[in-house]
Amino acid sequence: MFFKKCENILSVTKMMDLLIPLFGFLIGTVASMIGVGGGVFIVPLLTLFYEFSPSQAVGTSLATIIFTSSASTFNYARQKKIYYKTGAILATATVPGAYLGAYLTSVIEAWLLGLVFGVFLLFVALRMIIKVRFSKLGQSNVKKSLDFALIESENSLFESKRRVLTGAMLSFFGGICSGLLGIGGGSLLVPIMVLAMNMQIHATIATSMFTMIFTSISGVVEHSRLGNISFGYVLLMVSGTILGAQLGACTSGKISSHNLQKIFGVALVIISIRMITKYAGAVFL
Repeated sequence: MFFKKCENILSVTKMMDLLIPLFGFLIGTVASMIGVGGGVFIVPLLTLFYEFSPSQAVGTSLATIIFTSSASTFNYARQKKIYYKTGAILATATVPGAYLGAYLTSVIEAWLLGLVFGVFLLFVALRMIIKVRFSKLGQSNVKKSLDFALIESENSLFESKRRVLTGAMLSFFGGICSGLLGIGGGSLLVPIMVLAMNMQIHATIATSMFTMIFTSISGVVEHSRLGNISFGYVLLMVSGTILGAQLGACTSGKISSHNLQKIFGVALVIISIRMITKYAGAVFL
């Protein structure tokens, strides 16, 4: 009887593992399409359904994002949408931030890290739902409210050193969130580039994916030292995210990401509430 129960548990575990490439494909598609690394989906997926600790989920997520962002960057490079110089400058700020964020996961207790991510996830979800329309802001609202023209080329962007400097300073905090929460940083890089640097949305998404390669690598170095990465799960996830990232990059200019943000925003609200309630219980234990 005991061995039969063990066999049933193992069979369920194997079935769940077989679903990871499918989850990876869906995550990679959406992530590449809206300019994020996918950590906002990967971390809760691993913690809620695969019993990862928050720090292990964060490290494994960042390792996966390296491949997702690289695959997306390859496709966006062929479309000539990436601002390489801008991405490199932002990376010089996000990289040390990501390293610091990764170190903080060894200092912050697991339940607190879970709560932090749950609250952050709720913020991201609400941002996706409550009219955070980056594409529309890039086309009209930013121009009207801030009274300056939308940046249509990288050369035009560097005519204003203030915009570039502001973007770099804010990107440091994006790097901290990347290393601490297991996200690529795109959830913050995209609004930074659109709102602070006034970049066009398609260039923003492409440049965000390029920058996340360096941001994620920085976080992975420290998480690997801390033993927070499950490389087996990384391979399973990557087998799906790479294909999804290619699809997302190909269709980003044809399909509006705004509706996708709303749909996944609702899903994220449910996931974030689930994570908050799960780790909030540790406060009272």
